[in-house]
Amino acid sequence: MQTDFISAGKIKFERKTNMHRLYFTDEEMDSWDEMFKKLFPQFKVNLFELSFNNNQSLYKTAKDNPEVKMGFFGETPGSANTVFKDLEKGSSSSQKQIFESMFLINDSIPQYEWKLQSETRTIANFECKKAITKICDSVVVVAFYTEEIPCSSGPESFGGLPGMILGLAIPRLYTTWFATSLELGDQPIAPPAKGKNTTSKGLLKTINDGIGKWDEKWRNRMIWQAVL
Repeated sequence: MQTDFISAGKIKFERKTNMHRLYFTDEEMDSWDEMFKKLFPQFKVNLFELSFNNNQSLYKTAKDNPEVKMGFFGETPGSANTVFKDLEKGSSSSQKQIFESMFLINDSIPQYEWKLQSETRTIANFECKKAITKICDSVVVVAFYTEEIPCSSGPESFGGLPGMILGLAIPRLYTTWFATSLELGDQPIAPPAKGKNTTSKGLLKTINDGIGKWDEKWRNRMIWQAVL
């Protein structure tokens, strides 16, 4: 049976973070932690959209994204990220909020060493295949991609698979991204333009300089979030 490949459209994504697992561990909890834990819900959900065609993609916050404040702990990983990819040129432009500043990162598209798996699952009515990679040497990323959408892109900076990523999970950030719907047709796609210009290496230096002597766990988590 012949498959009709989808060349342009907009995918809605739901990103879900387990805030209690992200910020609290039972072995480290004290009375203050218990008090803070009760101040906000266990899960935070954000909505994103990914517009794409054969050569480009744009991932950004959805217009109907709920405004949910998380109090003392601020936002979840990549809560305001905008990521543009020019697949033909191999370049990307990302807008990311780090500390109190907005940065514009112009760089090449990250190259991931994916290991393709035999497992499949259905996401947003598409049959998807599983793949696994790592970021920062040790942080596992699990993706599910569909070959019915040939655009080699996905949420955040991820891509490089034989089709669009519709499902993503980073267990050590207790965060998942899953497609919920697809709107067919051409969409406006343009790179972000606001923020302090830097590169990926420059952004990591800014984070390391800003974190100083923070606990190693929090330092690592901040870096993982920044490279999404």
